[in-house]
Amino acid sequence: MPKENDFLNQLKSTIEQRMSDESFGVTELAEEIGMSRSNLLRRIKKLTGQSVSQFIREVRLAKAMELLHQGSLNVSEVAFQVGFSSVSYFVKCFRETYGYPPGEASKQVEEEEIDSVTAETFEKKQPNRKLIGALVAVVLVLAVAAFAFMGGDRLEDTSVEKSIAVLPFKNDSDDKSNVYLINGLMESTLINLQKIGALKVISRTSVEQYRDSPKAIPEIADELDVNYFVEGSGQKIGDRIMLNIQLIEAATDQQLWAAQYERDAKDIFKLQQEIASNIANEIKAIITPTERKQIIKVPTDNLLAYDNYLKGRNLLQIGNLERIEEAIPYFEKAIRLDDSFAAAYASLAFSYYYLELFQSDRKHVKAMNEMAQKAMALDPELPESHVAMALCEKEKANFDAVIPYLERALELRPNSAEVINLLSDMYANYTPNTEKYLEYALKGVQLSRVDNDSITTSYIYLHLSNALIQSGFVEESIYYVNRSIDYYAYNGYSQYVKAFMLYARDKDEDMLRDRLITEWEKDSARIDILQEIGKVSFFMRDYETAYHYYDLLLNQLAERNLDVFQYEFLKVGMVYEAMGEAEKGQELIQEYYDYVSQDETYYRDIFLYVYYAYKGEAEPAIEHLKAFSEQDSFQFWLVLFDNDPSTDALNGNAEVAALWKKITDEFWDNHERLKTDLKEKGLI
Repeated sequence: MPKENDFLNQLKSTIEQRMSDESFGVTELAEEIGMSRSNLLRRIKKLTGQSVSQFIREVRLAKAMELLHQGSLNVSEVAFQVGFSSVSYFVKCFRETYGYPPGEASKQVEEEEIDSVTAETFEKKQPNRKLIGALVAVVLVLAVAAFAFMGGDRLEDTSVEKSIAVLPFKNDSDDKSNVYLINGLMESTLINLQKIGALKVISRTSVEQYRDSPKAIPEIADELDVNYFVEGSGQKIGDRIMLNIQLIEAATDQQLWAAQYERDAKDIFKLQQEIASNIANEIKAIITPTERKQIIKVPTDNLLAYDNYLKGRNLLQIGNLERIEEAIPYFEKAIRLDDSFAAAYASLAFSYYYLELFQSDRKHVKAMNEMAQKAMALDPELPESHVAMALCEKEKANFDAVIPYLERALELRPNSAEVINLLSDMYANYTPNTEKYLEYALKGVQLSRVDNDSITTSYIYLHLSNALIQSGFVEESIYYVNRSIDYYAYNGYSQYVKAFMLYARDKDEDMLRDRLITEWEKDSARIDILQEIGKVSFFMRDYETAYHYYDLLLNQLAERNLDVFQYEFLKVGMVYEAMGEAEKGQELIQEYYDYVSQDETYYRDIFLYVYYAYKGEAEPAIEHLKAFSEQDSFQFWLVLFDNDPSTDALNGNAEVAALWKKITDEFWDNHERLKTDLKEKGLI
């Protein structure tokens, strides 16, 4: 295959010429060699079985191996030479490719040479290799027999990840009123596949962008990182539904399976079940009895009720206020036609919840709760029932009650990106747990693949980078926050969080403050940044600068009638005291104490420790610090900023120092345990 080899060599040569340029990717390579992006993707996939981005990374890593063997550069220098700005990400990719970290590359060469000598010696000393081969064969036969005897009735092919995307179905009819039905069939196929734990199913939000896309399957596969696609088209004529479904292997763009269905509308549920089962069988995904029970469940016996439900769901998916209001009458009609239709009650609860997000007058809480309770009573095994109950409890600020509902929903639908993102948000903001936050943020990224120029992608990566830094993954967080900024350069939240990530790496307070001021000057309404500038200045003991920004903050809070940041008021009060405004400072400090005394999060004890440390009251301060030291999950910022003027009075106290050491050690022990756990789960 000389032509193919020439082509691959040309690609490698082109990549090597731009080796140190991190931004050199698929688009740039296609332009350099004069091919369209889609043709390049298709040809690389055919020749190597890889995506273009995988091929580029392999060339970079091969060059890295060569440089490491030469021994003149360290790991960091090699990483930058081959186009990795993040050393930790380079180490991760290198280990995944070669099975050991780059720091051991030269050692591995020595071991391979020793192994080669040992192998030659071994071969000379073994007179009967055929006998050994026969014995090995017998052992293998016995092992396979034992596997079958113990219940392993088939050896599952695990070489290809069972990842799948259901592309938007097409309406084959000129009748636009049929669109809701076709979209409903697409969504039901997606939902049924999401119920199968052996599959990784990309979310509907991620695939919706390809509804009218001219991109080829290999190109979409490269963007979504999946191995299989489901395509469909259909129409409804009278009471007959006609549907064409095909399963496509992404690597080859070849059809693996296809079926044409023509059924009465009354058989729509059997049709949905059959499609999901056929797809799972074709890619050898095991469906457990519990999952099959979920798939074959019939949501309603009333087809007219289901028709109205599909119309409502189609509008609800659009997501704006006008469409949500239009969806509600369809759900209400579905319920009138079948008052035992649990999914309709749940969707009506969702509609009320999202209406509340758009309106300051919260007038739907009671109705939302009633609909969620009804859905749960009718079908406690419906994932939507649990999500509806979770949203109700969240709306009522019963945060501890939210998690069990969401976790049960995820058990029933393991591939739901929406549920995973809700869990991630809960563990980040309402019931803080850094380990769970990071785990679900990583899973959410895996299932939510969006277009390369999408603002949404920027916020997904921001969410992940924040989860990483909260658990102490500094280099990884910088890598993902940079990706967030690459996708949307005007994402001010990413730039703001990045300032702290760079501080975690460099420990440069002046640069941190300068970066925060730069971001605040872009948008002076950002009181969150204003508060942080004051805080950093306080930690730097630059009370004059802190006073300037804290004064601006308090004025803005008063003007906008905002009741926030009370947990920071001890620092603000100390700054006012330092600047000669003792009375106002004491008022702020008292407001801090009143607020944290009523705090119900597990940070209450650390807040009270700071208060009593400020007052120089060692006994109650130590009591609260001891109580906090029993916590097993807290955010990185607590151990990152370790020079708080608020606690100066207890500097030198041996018991306080020992407790802080315990807290810091616990954080880093959890960090290492989490790193191991996430690697085992394939999440990092």
